[in-house]
Amino acid sequence: MSETSARLLRLLSLLQTHRVWSGAELATELDVTARTVRRDVERLRGLGYPVHALQGSAGYRLGAGASMPPLLLDDEEAVAVVVGLRTTSGGTVTGIEDASLRALAKLEQVLPSRLRHRLTTLQQAMVRVAAEAPRVAPEILLTIAEACRRHERLRFDYTDHAGATSRRDVEPDSLVNVSRHWYLVGWDVDRADWRSFRIDRLAPRVPTGPRFTPRPLPDGDAATYLSRRLSVASWPWRTVITLHGSVTEVADRVWPGMGVLEAVDDVSCLLHLGADSPAALAWMITALDIGFTVTDPPELVTALRTVSERCRYAIVDAPDAVLHRVPPSR
Repeated sequence: MSETSARLLRLLSLLQTHRVWSGAELATELDVTARTVRRDVERLRGLGYPVHALQGSAGYRLGAGASMPPLLLDDEEAVAVVVGLRTTSGGTVTGIEDASLRALAKLEQVLPSRLRHRLTTLQQAMVRVAAEAPRVAPEILLTIAEACRRHERLRFDYTDHAGATSRRDVEPDSLVNVSRHWYLVGWDVDRADWRSFRIDRLAPRVPTGPRFTPRPLPDGDAATYLSRRLSVASWPWRTVITLHGSVTEVADRVWPGMGVLEAVDDVSCLLHLGADSPAALAWMITALDIGFTVTDPPELVTALRTVSERCRYAIVDAPDAVLHRVPPSR
């Protein structure tokens, strides 16, 4: 590769970081003069790359063009893209599997041998267990994302978990992916409250509605709001318990969708829980394997006493029982 071609590739790689580069900064990075930078910028423009010169800052920035130019990826970026494409090809967004595989094939053809070997090793060692999940169309995700970005009302037909259908008028805020499901978080205009909607259950209507002024989200952000709604607000039985450990200590014990942790101090935290019965709440709490304090509801206190008595009688009936630890397989 000639010196000029190599320099052009290096210049293009710098511009693809989407920051504004001054001529002096580019000259320093490329170890050339500012005049050479200007000539190289003109060469890139001649090849179809939209390099914009910004007035007032004497800088350069790569803009969007009519066609997609080649991308320059470093080793870590290339590995990240390949792993992402392999995951996407079996994900919950329908209709993009073939496109993902085509993009993956193109990328793998131009990978240097050292990276191709690493990715082949990774592929041979990696096993993906895909659970059944509702599929969503990418067009619907893009429509909702665009309405979120432009702050435009979204109208759609919605089918709830019981099969009832309704027409909704929502000020969309965020798309949230939780485990195997996609959700829309937004302000329901007719109900005058925040709501979450399973995206596989909605069908957008076009065109979108009028623009709106975004509202502050409850709980600070969409992810926290949705976690609280899915794990607490939607259940008939709810409680807040005190765990005898910090948020950092117990965070790994609270599985996704189980509940919402709230920091108190270095030795305790609160856990907001919801379930369909006091017995289910008792099972979730005792499964955490950490000390706790419960004050209400009374039904939960009763359920925990029942569990305690059941365990005590089990020990009395089997005094010689021994817990055997199975050694880990090698």
